[in-house]
Amino acid sequence: RTYHSTTHPPPPGPFTQAETTLLTTALTTHVPNHGFTLESLHLAARSLSLLDISPSFLGPAPLARLIHFHLYTARTSSLPSLASQHADLLQGLPIPEKVELLTWLRLKQNEPIIQHWQQALAVMAQPSHVPTAVKELAMLADEVYYLAGDKSVDPSWYTKRGALSGIYVAAELFMTTDKSEGFQETRRFLRRRLQEAEEVGGVVKSVGEWVGFTASAGVNVLRSKGVRI
Repeated sequence: RTYHSTTHPPPPGPFTQAETTLLTTALTTHVPNHGFTLESLHLAARSLSLLDISPSFLGPAPLARLIHFHLYTARTSSLPSLASQHADLLQGLPIPEKVELLTWLRLKQNEPIIQHWQQALAVMAQPSHVPTAVKELAMLADEVYYLAGDKSVDPSWYTKRGALSGIYVAAELFMTTDKSEGFQETRRFLRRRLQEAEEVGGVVKSVGEWVGFTASAGVNVLRSKGVRI
């Protein structure tokens, strides 16, 4: 995580205020029912009394922009807020257990839109969007360890974050098919994978595994939505 002092504030985020307003409305109000679709964006624009063509200012890939907004806000806003709410519980845990809880809190943020998340993964697995998805994944792993209070500066810094990235991807994919109450099977899956990584010193799963899975499964999802690929 990059350090920023009070005299050198962090760089501006990747979304303008106008984009943030539209994307927040789409994500919270319409995506749970309509998915990561142009329909969600158009409905958000209408509810804000904007022109129906307003989503066009999101650029040539508005759906990827919407998904990126979810990834970005979950990492930079929602997760730190949840960590603050659970501060008393986190304070009494060793770092590995803090990492587990924080990762679980992040996964739970997908709950309102979980039925559409495979669709979102399919979009982000397209070659032009993979760099954004991979960058967000790496920054999420770094954020989790930062919030967990990990201050290590040895070579394990990279190993632990690489391992967590792979485990998060696996748990996220597992969650899209989990029908257990409260996604408890996903939580058990997450716990097992983290314990396994801890026991062997951190097994780094290739991000290519994620790309390969979403590229193959995602193509079918996109085709079912009428996308010609």
